[in-house]
Amino acid sequence: MSIPGQQAADALVRRIGVSIDPDLLVLALTHRSFAYEAGGLPTNERLEFLGDSVLGIVVTDHLYHAHPDLPEGELAKMRAACVSQKSLAVVARQIELGPCILLGKGETATGGSNKDSILCDAFEAILGAVYLTHGIETSRDVVMRLVGPSLAAAARSGAALDWKTSLQERCAELGLPAPVYDVEGEGPDHARVFTARAVVDGQVRGQGTGTAKKHAEQEAAAAAYASLEDAPAEVGTAAASQA
Repeated sequence: MSIPGQQAADALVRRIGVSIDPDLLVLALTHRSFAYEAGGLPTNERLEFLGDSVLGIVVTDHLYHAHPDLPEGELAKMRAACVSQKSLAVVARQIELGPCILLGKGETATGGSNKDSILCDAFEAILGAVYLTHGIETSRDVVMRLVGPSLAAAARSGAALDWKTSLQERCAELGLPAPVYDVEGEGPDHARVFTARAVVDGQVRGQGTGTAKKHAEQEAAAAAYASLEDAPAEVGTAAASQA
């Protein structure tokens, strides 16, 4: 079976950086909506299950050896951030995975190729296909090349799991009021896109978008946290004195 848009799929493989067994590649890109409409083809869900485990062991192994002094709780936070649906969807967009996913007509009509859940699942299925084609060491190379930047960001921030909580804690450290979120939604109910702004002490500190309100807020909180990461404690003192 060949993939509609074979040139796009070939370009995807080049961006991933390793060859993938053609049949496994087709399977990794086959969403259940397409499989159902095509009469019950196999879906990418088993490969997704495998890829999720490959991703987990590679990321966990890296964190364990890269941060020998961190307790289990901190390692778990960093791992959760790097393998979250949101983080993996970002990686999937970077390699332009969405246009290659085989979707049914309904999912195509509602923008399924840009949904975080579908992108995340397909990316994990791709990792499963890489593992079956090449084994664990090549899979490790692929994971570290594609997910490595998220690992580095989590290590720098120490705020990996819940950006809203981390932002609130950072505001408290700086003597600033708790952040509030201004959220707006656009589009029909089945394809709604939310834009969130993280407001700290009356100032917009970060903005994010997502197909769910909570994802948009998390992205906005992450941007706001970054803007305050290097702020001196005097920021809050100055704000309080001006009030």
